[in-house]
Order: sequence, then structure tokens, then C-alpha cells
Amino acid sequence: METGEKKESKIKNIMKEVLSTSIYLLLVLCAAYLIVTYVGQRTQVSGGSMESTLSNEDHLLVDKISYRFTQPERFDIIVFPFQYDEETYYIKRIIGMPGETVKIDDEGNIYINDEILEESYGREVIENPGIAADPIVLGDDEYFVMGDNRNNSSDSRDPSVGNIHRDDIIGRAFIRIWPLAKFGILKHQ
Repeated sequence: METGEKKESKIKNIMKEVLSTSIYLLLVLCAAYLIVTYVGQRTQVSGGSMESTLSNEDHLLVDKISYRFTQPERFDIIVFPFQYDEETYYIKRIIGMPGETVKIDDEGNIYINDEILEESYGREVIENPGIAADPIVLGDDEYFVMGDNRNNSSDSRDPSVGNIHRDDIIGRAFIRIWPLAKFGILKHQ
């Protein structure tokens, strides 16, 4: 039989163990929250709007910290929320920068400030310029984005997406982590 002292000591040890484990778990949860909120997060591509750069069901890590110290650049692949659905995020490439004028002509050429944009991401001729058939003047904090699969992308040419405000950019797609055969840092520039 255990004496009262031994029983009390055993209960204290169990309580110390429960308390230390609880504190440890709380610290781990806080650290995970801070990392996902401010440093990076995993996301999955849904759809083919960024083909051939990104494919349906690719898994990516999004860098959420770089844009706290630098500004987005042309051709960066960014992640931002769809304005009409809190649970939907888009991934597109920056084409137009703040203060620029973007226009897409009938032949599918993209113009930035009346000069043809030299780029190699959209390999097909744009069939529908959308609202960019007329010149779009970007505000001081606005970006014009497009998917690499230009004829299969809901992007800034669509009024439901429109120009992306700087504050709405969650981060920059950084590394493809799945499938393993395509693992690596994403090409932006």
C-alpha cells in the first residue's frame, strides 16, 4: 500500500508532466500559426490556368515574407484571394505594374505603356483580350495579372478578377514540392 506522501508526490509529478506537455503543445501551435500567417504556407494548384509552368494538383510553398521587404516584380507568380469567395485563392503571373497602362490588341499582343511586352510565358495567341481590349491604367498599388495558359485563365482581363491591389497579395509562389519529379524553385523572371 502506498502512503499518503507517495500518493501525493505521484499526483504532483503527473500534474507537472501534464502542465509541461500542455505548455510545449501550446508553443508548437503558436509557432505553427506564426509561420503559416507570416512566413509561408502550402497551397495546391487547382486547374490549368498556369500551364505549362504549373499543373493541376501541383503542391507549392508560398513565400509570404519577401513582400514585406521588397515590392513584387513583373513576371512574379503571386497568390491572392478571389474577391467573391473567401475560400478561393488564385495564382497568376504579374504582367502590369503600378502606374502602367495595359492593353491587349486584336492580334493578342500585350502592350505596356504602348510598347509590346517581351515575354515568353504565354505561348499561345490571346483569343479574348477581355476588358484589356481598352487601355487599363493601373493605380499606384495595382497589378495586372494573367495565367500562363492565356486562353484558359480567369485573370485581370475578367471583371470578376480585375486589377489586384498590393494589400491583397498573399505571397509569391516559391517552391514546387509535389510531384517530386518536378520538385524545385519556380522560375519567375
